[in-house]
Amino acid sequence: MKKIVLIFLFVSISISAQKVALSYYLPNNVTYNKNIPTPKSVIGHEVGEWHITHDKLVEYMKVLAAASDRISIETRGKTYEDRPLVLLTITSAKNHKNIENIRKKHIDATNDATLDVSDNPIVVYQGFSIHGNEPSGSNAALAVAYYLAAAEGIDDLLNNVVILFDPSFNPDGLQRFAYWANTNKSKNINPDPNDREYTEIWPRGRTNHYQFDMNRDWLPVQLPESKVRIASFHKWLPNILTDHHEMGSNASFFFQPGIPSRTNPLTPQLNQDLTKEIGTYHAKALDKIGSLYYSEENYDDFYYGKGSTFPDINGSIGILFEQASSRGHAQETINGVLTFPFTIRNQFTAALSTLEAAKNMRVKILKYQQDFYKESRNTGEKKAIVFGDEKDAAKSYLLAEVLKRHQIRIHEVKSDFTKNGKTFKKGYSYVVPMNQKNQRLVKAMFDVRTTFKDSLFYDVSAWTFNYAFGVDYAENISISKAGNEIHQLKRQPGNVSFKSNYGYLMPWNDYYTPKALNSILQKGIRAKVSMKNFKNGENSYDYGTIFIPVQNQELNSVELYQFLENVAQESHLKINGVTTGLNDGIDLGSRNFSNIRKQKIAMLVGNGITGNDSGEIWHLLDQRFDMQLTRLDMSYFSRVDISKYSTIIIPSSYNLGNSVEEKLRSWVRNGGVLIGYKNTARWLASKKFINLQFEKTKNEAIKGVSFENRSLKSGAQVIGGAIFEAKIDRSHPINFGYKNDKIAIFRNSTMFIKADKHSYNNPIQYTSNPLLSGYISKENAKVIKNTVPFKVQRMGRGKVIVFTDNTNFRAFWFGTNKLLMNAIFFGDKM
Repeated sequence: MKKIVLIFLFVSISISAQKVALSYYLPNNVTYNKNIPTPKSVIGHEVGEWHITHDKLVEYMKVLAAASDRISIETRGKTYEDRPLVLLTITSAKNHKNIENIRKKHIDATNDATLDVSDNPIVVYQGFSIHGNEPSGSNAALAVAYYLAAAEGIDDLLNNVVILFDPSFNPDGLQRFAYWANTNKSKNINPDPNDREYTEIWPRGRTNHYQFDMNRDWLPVQLPESKVRIASFHKWLPNILTDHHEMGSNASFFFQPGIPSRTNPLTPQLNQDLTKEIGTYHAKALDKIGSLYYSEENYDDFYYGKGSTFPDINGSIGILFEQASSRGHAQETINGVLTFPFTIRNQFTAALSTLEAAKNMRVKILKYQQDFYKESRNTGEKKAIVFGDEKDAAKSYLLAEVLKRHQIRIHEVKSDFTKNGKTFKKGYSYVVPMNQKNQRLVKAMFDVRTTFKDSLFYDVSAWTFNYAFGVDYAENISISKAGNEIHQLKRQPGNVSFKSNYGYLMPWNDYYTPKALNSILQKGIRAKVSMKNFKNGENSYDYGTIFIPVQNQELNSVELYQFLENVAQESHLKINGVTTGLNDGIDLGSRNFSNIRKQKIAMLVGNGITGNDSGEIWHLLDQRFDMQLTRLDMSYFSRVDISKYSTIIIPSSYNLGNSVEEKLRSWVRNGGVLIGYKNTARWLASKKFINLQFEKTKNEAIKGVSFENRSLKSGAQVIGGAIFEAKIDRSHPINFGYKNDKIAIFRNSTMFIKADKHSYNNPIQYTSNPLLSGYISKENAKVIKNTVPFKVQRMGRGKVIVFTDNTNFRAFWFGTNKLLMNAIFFGDKM
């Protein structure tokens, strides 16, 4: 009984501490300017009493900026849900009066190693809660901003530090989670982990609107939140960037460095040494308030697409903070009841200890950044890389666009040339000189690595951009191949070559052809796809070319021409008019031109469906190709009439249930095309939708491994994300639009499907030595060779299509997006 009473008292004391005063977070012995409004005076509650909603967070930041001469605020853009992406600049009033000169002087020092940096302020970018359901960061931002605006006696800090303050990396996710936590909060806070408050509904608040993990987009820069953040980063080149996260409730507090053996080899050792020295300030501050913490035992600094690692390849120091999460207002853990205010206080403390370290290590860190860029410029490299696609201007442009976002210097190709059997055409290709300031970043983006110190990865082990975008690529080319530098990227204009009274041909090679085809079909215009190669006049056309006849359309010839002209301009495509149906090869009236049906697409979402995968498909169709997608939630799928849909997509799922099974089976038999990804392929095979045979890895007995290291051996069998080469049959509809006979495929699963004995049933097949970049264990490397990542099979009048891996990974794997689009538009022809 005594034990029960003690536990009750502990819980009661902890939960009563929920209603803490602002002083709970703030340092002792500091006075505050009474003219600066506190958070409560603006948002209506104390910090940590409720989860801050994004609108209230922004409102407080605006009020602070208006009240304090230490703060200015800017709105840099909007999220997909139209929320403002704000950034505060916090420094002394004296510095604010000269802020642009300070910025220019800071950037100049990265361009000229002879400049004296000893009197320059250090620049610190502090960012919070890129995962919306890790909210202690953004809630701590309220208290940190107040402290920096109101605290007296911190002139030395503000004179020597310029703080770029990003109170919410992920406004949409933060709002979603705040709504969940607040609407499920009880007056008598219940710390029982089983309470509904601590279990969000799908898709949860971690991600942004389209369910992207934005802490993977710092390098690809595909999302609006990332675009403005990266613009701010390169505008200022901060010396330190902090990234405030949360982890499991039973943990404590983590700060970097991470595990030393998992640092990217391109990161200088001095970067890690400085990170460790900064860590001593965190330890001292957390010791002072009695909080548990650890460092160098978890996480890594390998993938440069994460917020804490991206700075490391840009002359900065990235620092990850991970706070044990209350996932609501208070939760029972192995360390006692973890309250929301406690998590906020730790984040607040680490934010201030970062600034203390920055102030005290200012000259040392400024000099490190200066030397980083000096070494980058002085490598002596006189060569360049080139990338492009002579039949797809869009993919090349999209990759060039990413480079320009990172302020990487690029040039047009002076004139057409061939390298390693690949042709690089002017207007379709770009040259990147390696003798430039950001050459280390260029190397990181195009890095190919197949050997590693460590076999465990927190995230992907490869992201090589030429593979991701599916472009031809060559390195070590002469700088003489470079033409004029490109300061402003321009898309190739689209047009129809001339008005025809016979028909129009649209090659399927360009990235945006699915967008154009969808517009054509939705308009009610008949279109056909070529199942063979042919030549019309002087022009050669590949498999998958789209033919739009003029006769027997609902639009007359003038209306059709005008409509196609608009489509071509919007998608930047070339559509060719023709005067004859007589071809070299199949003629335009041939049965080898197959009618394309108008698509009505649905996708299963909700509990049991992988949120990231479904969000990436939604984003691809909605944002890239302007295609309507009906998302059918698992909670009501059984009540929906699915007969209207031509295609249903199922992202990765382990078990869809018996009622879903029977409903889908009947629908496919009646002519539907079902597309399943990853674990859904296993489920479909187990339910006899498709006949798949899986190869299994043979794990030998583990010898010579201690109990302590046992997890390292099993973890080494995971494919966290690597790139593999597959040969393709370009005559198969799944590969329409690809000009090469090889394709680079990203995969992060260990699902290996055996190839069919008939080669024509293996239109995509891994080569005998498929690893292009990234990590795979020796055991898995033996199994993956000659397996297949794609299968299609007839079922009644319909088709079942499966992919072992995500063709739409993180919105930047442009090179395999067309596989899904081919499955949608041409699935019934496979």
